[in-house]
Amino acid sequence: MNLSLNGKKAFVCGSTQGIGKAAAMELAKLGATVVLVARNEDVLKNVLTELDTSAGQKHSYIAADFSDPEGLKTKVEEYLAQNPEPVHILVNNTGGPAAGKAIDADTQQFVDAFRNHVICNQILAQALTPGMKAEKYGRIINVISTSVKQPIPGLGVSNTIRGAVASWAKTLAGELGEFGITVNNVLPGSTVTGRLQSIIENKAKKAGVSIADIEAQMRAEIPAARFGTAEEIANGIAFLASPAASYINGINLPVDGGRTSSL
Repeated sequence: MNLSLNGKKAFVCGSTQGIGKAAAMELAKLGATVVLVARNEDVLKNVLTELDTSAGQKHSYIAADFSDPEGLKTKVEEYLAQNPEPVHILVNNTGGPAAGKAIDADTQQFVDAFRNHVICNQILAQALTPGMKAEKYGRIINVISTSVKQPIPGLGVSNTIRGAVASWAKTLAGELGEFGITVNNVLPGSTVTGRLQSIIENKAKKAGVSIADIEAQMRAEIPAARFGTAEEIANGIAFLASPAASYINGINLPVDGGRTSSL
């Protein structure tokens, strides 16, 4: 099975922490040249030093804030003008909206989330797919949520926007498949990240119970009986990015320890 990414270039969003960082590390380990994309330039510089360079890669970064789509577009265009070699892999990964019921959410929360996720994903896909088409190799991988299969109570805005990204991705999969470009979604379950900790703390506060109680309750819902790691999610991303996944297109891949009960 060919998992080598030697000679491939990858854009990895949200790559200064959590799943995004783990994905960047794994893709570099498999030989890809990685372009880190996140808003904190100081942290980007630190992560850059941690990436594997054993295949002779020269990794780089773009400091951009997804709350400013036009700024993101400008910075990506500037990068591509200075670095015209094609990008083969795009990992769309952006922090999720705040918790809360959909009915209680301000309409601006939906607008902001749509901008940060769907609009910025579209900007990056439009910028990078010409190079993918020229290379006849492209992988667009969106890190979203198991909520596209089963809405998660208390994550109303996130459930809505993740579903929009999933439909966008499925549409693109049909449009781009003939060019050797696949578009797939990775659906993390409960994964040890800052976001999971925030969700647990919010649930504990609302229920008036301890964090340990909420953690135990959540683990009991997972057949694997534990939370996942960012590295385990990154493994799924890396596989979909590889040549081995060339005929996998338009799918939602749960990486959740079996928690999602739907097929």
